[in-house]
Amino acid sequence: MSSDGGAPYGSDEPTSFSLQPPNPPVAVPHPDNPYAAPTTQVVPQQTAPRQDAGAGRLIAGRYRLLGKLGDGGMGTVWRAKDETVDREVAVKEPRVPDHLPERERANAFERMRREARAAARLDHPAVVNVHDVAVVDGRPWIVMELVRGRSLGDALQEGTLGAREAASIGLQVLAALEAAHAAGILHRDVKPDNVLLGRHGRVVLTDFGIAQIEGETSLTDTGGFVGSPEYIAPERVLGQRPGPASDLWSLGVVLYAATEGVSPFRRSNTPATLQSVLNATPAAPASASGPLAEVITGLLQKEPGRRPTAAQVRALLEKAAAAPAPTRVVPPAEGVAKGIRLGRKTLVGLGAAVVAAAVAAYLVIADPFAGPLPDGWKTVHEKDVAASLAVPADYQPRYPDRKTDDGHWVTYTDWSGSIWIGLRLDKKSEDPNNSIADSAAAEMYEDNKQFKDNGEYDLQMPENPRTQTDGGATYQGKPAAQNTITYTTDDTQNPRPREMQIFYYKTSKGDMYKLTISYPGKGDFTARGQEVAKTAIAELDVDVI
Repeated sequence: MSSDGGAPYGSDEPTSFSLQPPNPPVAVPHPDNPYAAPTTQVVPQQTAPRQDAGAGRLIAGRYRLLGKLGDGGMGTVWRAKDETVDREVAVKEPRVPDHLPERERANAFERMRREARAAARLDHPAVVNVHDVAVVDGRPWIVMELVRGRSLGDALQEGTLGAREAASIGLQVLAALEAAHAAGILHRDVKPDNVLLGRHGRVVLTDFGIAQIEGETSLTDTGGFVGSPEYIAPERVLGQRPGPASDLWSLGVVLYAATEGVSPFRRSNTPATLQSVLNATPAAPASASGPLAEVITGLLQKEPGRRPTAAQVRALLEKAAAAPAPTRVVPPAEGVAKGIRLGRKTLVGLGAAVVAAAVAAYLVIADPFAGPLPDGWKTVHEKDVAASLAVPADYQPRYPDRKTDDGHWVTYTDWSGSIWIGLRLDKKSEDPNNSIADSAAAEMYEDNKQFKDNGEYDLQMPENPRTQTDGGATYQGKPAAQNTITYTTDDTQNPRPREMQIFYYKTSKGDMYKLTISYPGKGDFTARGQEVAKTAIAELDVDVI
């Protein structure tokens, strides 16, 4: 028995989906997402990205390897540059242990070729696009689109999804499976690590490496199978011929894991896991109810013939995705910012846009993460900062009529003034004193020193606040940095906890971007502010990178 998957790696790519702590609090699926380009990679106290061995190599005369996206048992996935058409791609480098017999090595390479053929036969936005198969020394290198995002497995390490988010993702995975089944292809390894959450709410099913194409000879050894045991349908465990219902079973387990945090069949070892797949009756999902619970319960029927059809699953998921979002009644937090000067030069004027509006009534806010980005969000292009900024739809520019002679910045805030998003651009052409640091990480650490040593800002922030730096973050595969600052305001009349995230990115022209999101450090607005920060950072789109 073997498990053919992608390459595990650590990632903290924000998405548009709301996460809650897992229920129950147990281990969640191992990360296994080779196709994503991470925008955040935790490398403590590192100011420059590590050079991967093999980076710079040219494959098939056109694909320049830039850096590893992940490693796995069957290969390495690289971020690469297609120099012929000038675009970034993902390239899967095959790797098979040298000690394997020649027959098994040949089978492994043929399985990789089938992955390319299976995915290439499908023309669907929820299936990763295969551009090319480059054969180098007899080994197939698969060239695919570079989907920027992270896997559902990565996301579930932080918490579970709400019912609407899970249903929305399930619908797109179902669409990918329907397209595959219509083409005579079984995926056979549907799991959270192979579900990629891309930008703007796109969901992509990846890794057709063990797909079975109708009419082709099986590559699986007698009595064995490949795939992830806790997501494999019972009929496959028993060695019976699988069908579309087998992939739908796996989708049911994925939906269970998305809402509960773990597969219901996971055990401490593989034999016990397979026994639970065959014999265990999962507890009813605690976090899913109504149509979503009906889908999960129906798909986890042991007998394939008793599972709902794809059409029935779609109807139920559409109901679950369209269910009214719960509302929260939260008191508006009091404003704390009179202005902001982060360090000797950072974000001047940006925080000056934020003065909280004191209101007497409570504010009713609908769940903003009811679905992909367009639901409850908008994208605004700001010429003054040469970038597009994603903000909640009801956020307003704080100073829409301001003059631009005091710098390039823009600020949006919610109606209560408790949460605000600001973007500032420091242009190299307007920096005669060379005050812009050499890199995003250097700029962050320089600002951080100002925070700790000088207290040179105007946010009622005391000196030496607590900071958490990430000098190894990335933006579209390029070096960036991120800092989280927590403090309690020094307002003697009404001190308040605050939290602020700053994302740094320096363009190829030497311009420095600083995206800042500030929100209350405790209370009902904290989780909301953190999710706003994740989405705003993930969706930042500068005009020239």
